[in-house]
Amino acid sequence: MKIAFIGLGNMGGGMAANLVKAGHQVHAFDLAQAALDRAVANGCVPFANMRDGVADVDAVVSMLPNGAIVKAVYSGDVIGHAPTGALLLDCSTIDVASAREVTVLAQAGGYRMVDAPVSGGIAAANAGTLTFMVGGTEQDFAEAQPILAAMGKAVIHAGESGAGQAAKICNNMLLGASMVATCEAFKLAERLGLDLQTFYDISSKASGQCWSMTSYCPVPGVGPETPADHDYQGGFATALMLKDLKLAMAAAQDAGAPVPMGHRAEELYAAFDAAGNGGMDFSAIIKTL
Repeated sequence: MKIAFIGLGNMGGGMAANLVKAGHQVHAFDLAQAALDRAVANGCVPFANMRDGVADVDAVVSMLPNGAIVKAVYSGDVIGHAPTGALLLDCSTIDVASAREVTVLAQAGGYRMVDAPVSGGIAAANAGTLTFMVGGTEQDFAEAQPILAAMGKAVIHAGESGAGQAAKICNNMLLGASMVATCEAFKLAERLGLDLQTFYDISSKASGQCWSMTSYCPVPGVGPETPADHDYQGGFATALMLKDLKLAMAAAQDAGAPVPMGHRAEELYAAFDAAGNGGMDFSAIIKTL
């Protein structure tokens, strides 16, 4: 299959490389030359012009920073320029309203489209072990599934258009809040004189067990290897967690849903980011306790 991939940053670069490994011909586009160079090294075919890149493909995959850019890219350079038979897959994390708006635009132009945001971070993008949460019709999901499966370990149909984005922001709100609570628990255990490895051994097998503890422990030298073991470099940047929490807060306001824990997590990450820590892994918030 011939696939155009738009947006080759920390996540998109690894995803595009895995499509190549799966046997697809990948047309790569990014505004950053360094990202394009990495894509070429991974077997992609580079395009300096987005419209040329999508001109004769079977599918278009995008991984872009925000909803405004997604709308601009699809309305200006994909819709009307890619073949109408091409399936459009946006893997960016954006607001639900923008995801639905772009899908409506695509459908009006005769295209099929799914929103398919991811969970897993840079390591999973590189390893091809992402989880995709997909919004779209049953038929469009069925066609998108094999493309997404080349980049992930799980591809789950969340519902109609926008449902993928809804699932993603709810998931990451839970992740952000649970990471803060996990950090607090470790710091309290430390203040109470508990050995942190011993606390991990107990809590990871007890009712306090959660992903933030057992798979992404914020304490160096405890549990499996995580960004905490590398001075909180790599992983999922604080700035990206803050972006997702802001999306969740906006969605909660629109839906009239009270989310006090999510709101407090957003405040804490906003302060951590404002202090110059946006590039550090989000688990580094333990440094504030």
